[in-house]
Amino acid sequence: MPRLGLAGRLFAAQTLVLLVGAVTLGLVAAAVGPAIFHDHLRQISGHVAPDAIRHVEEAYTSASAVALAVALVAALAAALAVSAYVARRVAHPVGQLAAAAADITDGHYATRVATPGLGSDFATVVAAFNEMAGRLAEVEATRRRLLADLGHELRTPVATIEAYVEAAEDGVLVPDEDIWSVLRTQTGRLRRLAEDVAAVSRAEEHQLDLYPRRRAVTDLVGAAVAAARPRCETKGVTLSERVTTDLPPVRVDGERIGQVLGNLLDNALRHSPSGGTITITADRDAEGVQIAVTDTGEGIAAEHLPHIFERFYRADAARDRTHGGSGIGLAIVRAIISEHGGRVTAHSDGPGTGATFVVTLPSADER
Repeated sequence: MPRLGLAGRLFAAQTLVLLVGAVTLGLVAAAVGPAIFHDHLRQISGHVAPDAIRHVEEAYTSASAVALAVALVAALAAALAVSAYVARRVAHPVGQLAAAAADITDGHYATRVATPGLGSDFATVVAAFNEMAGRLAEVEATRRRLLADLGHELRTPVATIEAYVEAAEDGVLVPDEDIWSVLRTQTGRLRRLAEDVAAVSRAEEHQLDLYPRRRAVTDLVGAAVAAARPRCETKGVTLSERVTTDLPPVRVDGERIGQVLGNLLDNALRHSPSGGTITITADRDAEGVQIAVTDTGEGIAAEHLPHIFERFYRADAARDRTHGGSGIGLAIVRAIISEHGGRVTAHSDGPGTGATFVVTLPSADER
């Protein structure tokens, strides 16, 4: 025998409640009504023959039973009709949610559920479900893009190595220092990609080994600027720093924060033309300390800003790893900063206006 659905169970439960109420009403009316009526008869002035009293009481009992039965049947019919409507009305959106969940399980992430109009509770559940479906769709899109980009990143160095190996095997090329240099470059590229993927995976899974201690913001910014300055000078980009005095210390892993600032400076340098300017500033913030890296380079279009910290995301998909990076550096930045209890944001007024990346860290005294 098939099990009842939600609508059937709701209807059965409401029917049971109605039947219990009807039986209770009948029993109470039968037990209380005649006694009250008999008491009223005794209060009538003058002598009333016993036969007349008995006849009146029988007439009352008969009329009450017929009226009560008709009323109960009518009330039950109306109540059951309303119960059936309410049960279907409540079960329908639940069935829609179940069907939508099954569609999402099958990979149809565009599935959404309309608000049923049954009050704020149902509206909250539907809104949460639709938000979950939207995030799952974003995750799936990111996963597909990640696999495609990872395949693209691997294809070029693997093809280059394969071509050189085949040429060496066929005797077309004789290994020399130039060939070994190319092979070292391509294997290094593969190694860096593997390290980047492993780093961002560990960071996003909260498996980073952090060794935090109190650090002066001036030291962190100075070390990052010193490491990036030679590359900036080689490209002809001016690098300047401006750190507010008397900043509170931060409790961070100095090596990891150095990696964050190095990635941000590398990103700014990669997108800045010769003659451009990169400025790194550190100021006091309501949440602690704010470090900003600003460049005068290519800028970021508004539609790319919400995705700029996603793995393998590039605002310009045509760029290769050499000119556009692996698309992992900013994802690593976000993951490391999140592990430190901070946040990172990106701002730009559009293409050609430069970009600013802002890292906010809590001060050591607030953690």
